[in-house]
Amino acid sequence: MAGDAVVLTVPGPHGDREVRISSPGRVLYPELGITKLDLANYIVAVGDAFVRANGDRPLSLQRFPEGIDGEEFFSKNPPRGTPDYVRSVPVVYPSARSHPQLVIDEPAAAVWAVQMNTIVFHPWPSRAEDSDNPDQLRIDLDPQPGTGFADAVPAAIELRAVLAEVGLEAYIKTSGNRGLHVFAPIEPVREFLDVRHAVIAAARELERRMPDAVTTAWWKEERGEKVFVDFNQANRDRTMAGAYSPRALAHAPVSTPVTWEELTQVDPRDFTVLTVPERLRTVGDPWQDFGERTGQIDTLLDWWQRDLENGLGELPFPPDYPKMPGEPPRVQPSRAKKTE
Repeated sequence: MAGDAVVLTVPGPHGDREVRISSPGRVLYPELGITKLDLANYIVAVGDAFVRANGDRPLSLQRFPEGIDGEEFFSKNPPRGTPDYVRSVPVVYPSARSHPQLVIDEPAAAVWAVQMNTIVFHPWPSRAEDSDNPDQLRIDLDPQPGTGFADAVPAAIELRAVLAEVGLEAYIKTSGNRGLHVFAPIEPVREFLDVRHAVIAAARELERRMPDAVTTAWWKEERGEKVFVDFNQANRDRTMAGAYSPRALAHAPVSTPVTWEELTQVDPRDFTVLTVPERLRTVGDPWQDFGERTGQIDTLLDWWQRDLENGLGELPFPPDYPKMPGEPPRVQPSRAKKTE
């Protein structure tokens, strides 16, 4: 009902904007009673850091009209009624189809997305005006069954050392679940396939250094109790939750940047919609200077070429991607053995 709406005043680079929040009392996180209005106020509170991390990028919205326990869907295109301060840019998907995708440039745009029932924000690793060339190298450390966040921490620390060896400065954030996301700012001069190969090269080097703890095996049946380095998150139109994005889990976690110094002491469950605004006020944003010093992936691509010459080829792509040159069969090993 119209009478239920609340209007929030959201400060931003172009002055204050008023954003209408309908059904403000709708509960999105039943366990904690966090409402749509609470989530909108969270975005207002973290707005500058949120836009610094996720702005000026093609963005997918993960929307939950009835809260985290209801149905969800992804929204990429500008929906009907999008305000004039929310823009879009054309991007090319793996199918070679081009379509406009949303871009957020100011906190009011993110609050509007919450009004549209968005909980999780998924930014591309490239800028809106140069979407074909990532300016971020992203590596997802995903603990497998039998492992957890504590196992991802030493893998992240060693990965930081690997990236430093090739001239890249690594930043770290919690995934908002059990894993960690390692980012490095790079010059936007290489397209997605090159960046994927750079990620695979770094992942294989990490696996060589920590063979009992880390795996690059794509098929789950081959991973064991290790931390999986998810190289396929580096593909075009593959995204992960952005920095300061909420996640759709019962305790309302947030994917939160942390410093390398505090990494060994943090508990990712402490970073939630209820606590992160105060953390920003008191600790500050560990990613405040992200992107001020960019690097190149040339050395990682040299490692990729070296591994090719040593017999390590392309790794499988996601099942919805077209068949790629040099890619192995997309058949899990146990099924392949049954057909031999």
